Amino acid sequence: MNKSRLEAFSDGVFAIIITVMILELKIPEGTSWELIKPVFPKFLCYVLSFVYIAIYWGNHHHLMHTVKKINAAIIWANMHLLFWLSMVPFATGWMGVTNFDKLTVAAYGTLLITCGISFSLLRRSIQSTYKEETALTKALAKGNKKELISTVLYGASIPIALFVHPAISAVIFATVAIMWLVPSKEIEHVLETEEH
Repeated sequence: MNKSRLEAFSDGVFAIIITVMILELKIPEGTSWELIKPVFPKFLCYVLSFVYIAIYWGNHHHLMHTVKKINAAIIWANMHLLFWLSMVPFATGWMGVTNFDKLTVAAYGTLLITCGISFSLLRRSIQSTYKEETALTKALAKGNKKELISTVLYGASIPIALFVHPAISAVIFATVAIMWLVPSKEIEHVLETEEH
C-alpha cells in the first residue's frame, strides 16, 4: 500500500466525523431565545470537537509527510487512531445533550486521552521505520513533551469534572486545543529543507 491511499482513506474518515457531528445539531423551530437556548450547549460542544478534529487532521497530515514506507504497524496504528476519533461525535452529542453533565465531561476527557495516546502510537510506529537518527526523527521526538502535557491535563480533567466542576474541565480541553492549533514547525522545517 502506498502512502497516498492511507492518507485518502484517513481524510475520508475525518470528513465523515465532522459531517456526523453537524448532523447532531438540530435546527431550532423559531428565533426566540427559549428555542435557541437548548441548542447552545450542543453548539459549544460541536465547536470544541470540530477544533479537535481539525487539529488531528492537520497534525495527521504533517505526520503522514514523514512516512517513507507503509507497513502493517503504521496501518493498524492509523486505524486505531481513526477508531477513537470516530467516537468523538458520540461523546460530543452526549456532552451537549446533557448540558455538560459531569459524567459526560469526564467521558469526553477519557476519549481525548485515548485519542492522544493513539496519535502518539502512530507517531512512534512511523519513527520506528527509521533505522538511524535523522533531523526528521529528532523533529518527531519533539512532540513527546506536548503529548505528555496533554495527557496529564486530560487526566486531571476527569476527576475535576467528577468532583470539582465540569466547566473547569472544559477550560482544560480548550487550553490543550490552543496548545495544538499549530502543527509541529520542526517537522515542517525539516520537510522543507529536504525538498530543496
